Amino acid sequence: MNREERKAKIELYGQGFEMLMEALITIPREAWKFKPAPNEWSIHEVIVHLADSETNSALRARLLAAEPGRPVMAYDQDKWAVALNYHDQDVDDALQMTKYARLTTYKWLKTLPDEVFDNTVLHPEYEKPYSFDKWLEIYAGHIPGHVAQIEANYEAWKFAS
Repeated sequence: MNREERKAKIELYGQGFEMLMEALITIPREAWKFKPAPNEWSIHEVIVHLADSETNSALRARLLAAEPGRPVMAYDQDKWAVALNYHDQDVDDALQMTKYARLTTYKWLKTLPDEVFDNTVLHPEYEKPYSFDKWLEIYAGHIPGHVAQIEANYEAWKFAS
């Protein structure tokens, strides 16, 4: 990824929380616990997942910058949703965690020299070394991908109601 592409990805990453809030503001809270299918997440579960994912990704980013070459932790997001009782967790707290993990990481990313983005770590879900550019590619699109999921859930809820 070149400097301009990276800069655009960092800006997209920085807009993620606003995108999430813009989507949520239009959806009534009574729709948030609706599951479109038994094995699919509700909006509530997506929000709590984002808090867990953002805190994990913020740590991965810092490991990429400070300790390249080391292994990082993988986790099974579906197991976390069940084992950590996502429906029982407070979504407002989860939104705050997401907001600040994303905000502090975004501000920090803008300060990094280009060469740091060549750093790699060992990620158990990838055969090849996992680069900082790969991390940025994934997490710049993470919230927008879940916004699409949230919007689809809302449409399914309206259809089912």
